[in-house]
Amino acid sequence: RLLDVIHSQKKLYMVFEYLNQDLKKYMDSCQAGELPVSLVKNYLFQLLQGVSFCHSHRVIHRDLKPQNLLINEAGAIKLADFGLARAFGVPLRTYTHEVVVTLWYRAPEILLGCRYYSTPVDIWSIGCIFAEMVRWV
Repeated sequence: RLLDVIHSQKKLYMVFEYLNQDLKKYMDSCQAGELPVSLVKNYLFQLLQGVSFCHSHRVIHRDLKPQNLLINEAGAIKLADFGLARAFGVPLRTYTHEVVVTLWYRAPEILLGCRYYSTPVDIWSIGCIFAEMVRWV
C-alpha cells in the first residue's frame, strides 16, 4: 500500500507500508509438515489474484519468487519488487537480455534466450513457488 510520495528536484521517493515477513522467511521458519494445506491454497490463490491484476493491466512482473511475496499480520500476500517489471502489449516487444527472475524461478523461454515472451513467464514462476510451498506440507 502506497502511503506517501515525496519528490525533490531530482528524485522521487515512494513510501510503502512496512511488512517484516516474506514467504521465504516464513517457509524457512517452518519445519517439514508444518505448513497447512489450507494456507498453501490461500497463499496460492492470493498470488494468482495479484498476478492476474498485473497482467490485466498489461504488466509482467518478471521476478516472482518467495522473497518478493510479502506477508502482513493478517496473512495477506503482497507482490513486491517491481524493479524488473515491464509493460506489454501489441505489438509484441523485444525485451532485453538483462537478468530476469532468480534462476530457480526462471521460465524455459527466458533460459533459452527467447527475445519475445509474455505473461506465461510469471505463471511458470508461480508454479515453482507453489511446488516449493507444497514441499513444506
